Amino acid sequence: MIHEIAHIQVKPGLQADFERGVADAAALFKRARGCRGMALQRGIEQPLQYRLVVAWDSVEDHTVHFRASADFQAWRGLVGHCFEVAPVVEHVDTVLSPF
Repeated sequence: MIHEIAHIQVKPGLQADFERGVADAAALFKRARGCRGMALQRGIEQPLQYRLVVAWDSVEDHTVHFRASADFQAWRGLVGHCFEVAPVVEHVDTVLSPF
């Protein structure tokens, strides 16, 4: 399993809209091929900074299958207006989990 980490900066005043949009989009992710779960994290020191962490079976499940789907377009429709700048996305593989 890999994790997608999307670094998202939202426009001032749109935090509640963004969080609501992510909550509404949970069903889109839940039915996506290879998606195992998601979490949204908000910065403490920088409350306009968010991290969307999505667990996928493979990078391709995210970059090929989900991004080519109508559900991806629906996701962007729910939250895209909240983005201050385009999200920066990275994929990570857990190499150590001692806890």
